[in-house]
Amino acid sequence: MISFKRPDGNSVEAYLIEPANPTNAPGVVVIQEWWGLDDEIKNVANRLAKAGYRALVPDLYRGKLALEANEAEHLMNDLNFGDAASQDIRGAVQYLKATGSAKVAVTGFCMGGALTVLSAGLVPECDGTVVWYGYPPLEYVDAAAIKKPMLAHWALHDDFFSIACVDQLEEKLKAAGVSYDFERYDAKHAFANPKSDARGLPPLQYNPAAADLAWERTMIFLKTQLTL
Repeated sequence: MISFKRPDGNSVEAYLIEPANPTNAPGVVVIQEWWGLDDEIKNVANRLAKAGYRALVPDLYRGKLALEANEAEHLMNDLNFGDAASQDIRGAVQYLKATGSAKVAVTGFCMGGALTVLSAGLVPECDGTVVWYGYPPLEYVDAAAIKKPMLAHWALHDDFFSIACVDQLEEKLKAAGVSYDFERYDAKHAFANPKSDARGLPPLQYNPAAADLAWERTMIFLKTQLTL
């Protein structure tokens, strides 16, 4: 765990993992699901580090973790999304850039996916975004402010984030001339999280084939966007 400064000067704790050769390695800020900074999101960061990226996961819940859906919903509802994107996530991107990463992307899952969409417009230092099955209320998306490419992975059978709204978000990005790639999977919400089936929530389902394909596409996107 390390600590970094937000643009407003406040400190945020975060999980940082470096690749085997961190010198000049590009960075990825990883945004948690609504459960918090748990082992699953740390595992995503660990995978990115093995692939050669410096991965930083800001603790948006300030040390709190949810085990049950009602706890997760409560923590998520207490989170100021605009502040999290413009301060916590922007500060994380700035930290990676200040400590050796010339290029930095943001990626996030579920709630973190929604925050990643917001970050695309609110974090000018970000060099690309990878969204996993999550979007904010579309009226908060300033598509004209999104200047860097976005890759997004969506589940066709998502009870939390409807594919109809995904289509609307796509129209919004298209109209603003954003460079984006929306990939849709025959899967349910949280299809990339191996713990989804153990949560006891019918809308969640791990889909290893979809997860592997989405990860492969993510690796190609990050290599394209972050290699100097």
